[in-house]
Amino acid sequence: MELDDELCLCFHVTKRKVVNFIRIRKPVKASQLSECFGAGTGCGWCRPFLQRLLEQSAQQIEQPDDGLPDTDTYASGRQQHRKNKGLT
Repeated sequence: MELDDELCLCFHVTKRKVVNFIRIRKPVKASQLSECFGAGTGCGWCRPFLQRLLEQSAQQIEQPDDGLPDTDTYASGRQQHRKNKGLT
């Protein structure tokens, strides 16, 4: 996933916004990432990925392999997640 790809698809929050929020605000728990334009407060699909970015930041990894899939795979995974939760 590239920096300008949307990480939180519900609220259109990009990976870049989340990474910068973590760098500047230094949240200590993943729930604080909701202050970044509501990231993670919609369907919940992005929460594990937000957690992973926060953990990598805590480990001070400069160029992390964030483990995020490519944009299309990520979006289709979210679609299945929403279907499983009855949100579609």
